[in-house]
Amino acid sequence: MKKVDMVQLDGDINGKNQRQKKNLLRTHTTAVSSRTLFKLAQIKPFKPSKFFSIDRVFRNESIDATHLAEFHQVEGFIADYDLTLGHLLGTIAEFFKRIGHPNVRFKPAYNPYTEPSMEIFGWSEERKTWIEIGNSGVFRPEMLEPMGLPSNVKVVAWGLGLERPCMIATKCKDIRELFGPKVNIKMVKSFPIVRMDSVNDKKQNKKKKPQASAQQKGFKES
Repeated sequence: MKKVDMVQLDGDINGKNQRQKKNLLRTHTTAVSSRTLFKLAQIKPFKPSKFFSIDRVFRNESIDATHLAEFHQVEGFIADYDLTLGHLLGTIAEFFKRIGHPNVRFKPAYNPYTEPSMEIFGWSEERKTWIEIGNSGVFRPEMLEPMGLPSNVKVVAWGLGLERPCMIATKCKDIRELFGPKVNIKMVKSFPIVRMDSVNDKKQNKKKKPQASAQQKGFKES
């Protein structure tokens, strides 16, 4: 904790360098998870929970067939007792399997707020290569303990790109054709809307009967 304090308080704000005080378009949505975790920690007793968000982020990237300067990030985390890296890998693999990406790989990586950390790659048949589609990890104790979470509570989290998995699913070779300067407006208008309802949801919807109107129930409108 002392090392974290030294970096935050003395590492870059010393009267000469003011970069940390400047406004910056967010490069990821981890701040959303941090605020949500803090609110979760205030609930006593602790309640295992799952959260996710989808929002736009911005990067200093050179735009090409697989990179965008602005895109959407799918942020999520699970907070529960004694979670491990195995829970994280299994959750992500199952998530991508259910949306049509059975071939995913993981590669060890470094993130300042998670340890261990894993990059996620999906296979693009059109480009004949593995493409990074997300990052993930287990939140470090230095991040969780100051919030007031119990010491045996672990948090597995991920930040997934939205456009690259869509690029693979739609067999698109250039990401700019989905979100960027090469988008075909005719394609946008004609592309079908996809609903990912589970089998149980579909069965329940079939069983639901339409609500009777006020007149059918015997009520009169005033």
